[in-house]
Amino acid sequence: MPASGAVPGVVPASSRPYMPGYGIGGPAEGTGLLPWSWAVERLNKTRNFWLSTVWPDGRPHTMPVWGAWSGEALWFSSSMSSRKISNIRANEIVTMATEDAENPVVVQGRAEIVTEPDRLQRFIDMVNAKYDTGYRVDFLDPAVNATVAVWPQWAFGLQQGDFSGSPTRWSFTQ
Repeated sequence: MPASGAVPGVVPASSRPYMPGYGIGGPAEGTGLLPWSWAVERLNKTRNFWLSTVWPDGRPHTMPVWGAWSGEALWFSSSMSSRKISNIRANEIVTMATEDAENPVVVQGRAEIVTEPDRLQRFIDMVNAKYDTGYRVDFLDPAVNATVAVWPQWAFGLQQGDFSGSPTRWSFTQ
C-alpha cells in the first residue's frame, strides 16, 4: 500500500473544500461536514464509476468502469492493452467518480497495477459479490487484464439538497 493511501480503520481528515464563487458556507453551516461513512456508502452502492486518466501528451481520458471499494482502495480492472492502462503506466494519478452527479463522491489517488494472486482473488470476490457475477480469478490473468487499486489521496462529496452547506473534502495524506 502506498504511504499516501487510505489506512484501514483510519477515518480521513475532513474539511470544507476551497470553492470560491459558489457561496459555500463554513464547516459548521448547513448540513456541516459529511461523515466519511456517507462517502463509503456511495462508493459501495455505485455500479458504474467514471475513471479519468491522462494521456502522455496531457489530454484527459474518461471512461466508465465497474469498481469496488475495499475499505482502503477503489479497485477496477481493464484490458492490459487499453488506453486506461497505458495512461496509468505513464502517470499513476487518476480520479474516479460515482455515477450520481447530484450526490457525488470523487476520489483522486495513485493507481497501482496489482498482480499478486491473493490480491487478485480478493478483488474478484468483491466483484462477484457486488455485481452478482461468477468470474473466476483466471479472468484477471495479468498478461491479459490489469487489476488496479486506486489508493486515495483525497476525496470530495456533496449533497445536492444542501449545495452550499454540505461540500466536504477528505484527506488521506498524513
